[in-house]
Amino acid sequence: MNDVTFLVVDDAIFMRTVLKKMLTEAGFKVIGEAGNGVQAIEMAEELKPDIVTLDITMPEMDGIEAIEKILQVSPDTKIIMCSAMGQHSKVVEAIKRGARDFVVKPFEKTRVLQAIYNVMNR
Repeated sequence: MNDVTFLVVDDAIFMRTVLKKMLTEAGFKVIGEAGNGVQAIEMAEELKPDIVTLDITMPEMDGIEAIEKILQVSPDTKIIMCSAMGQHSKVVEAIKRGARDFVVKPFEKTRVLQAIYNVMNR
């Protein structure tokens, strides 16, 4: 697991901290954090993470808009969307744009790990 790298993207520091803790406890390596889509694209280009966890609603550039740009600068990266309840239509749009899976906030560790294994095995 240690060789799978993550970029955690969420405008809420608390949510990034929760997700980072889950990932590191499961043996994954978090190599970066970003607070909006613009930062996520820059960091994905620089770090080339295996997986990006990407919040939908963020300032400057939301997660939906960032998906295609992240995949342009880091084509092998897999994206898992993080959404609040009631964002079903946005999750569908994210999948159409290239996201591989999604998890709903508040995060449940089993669902987060299931999404990771889903995207790693595709």
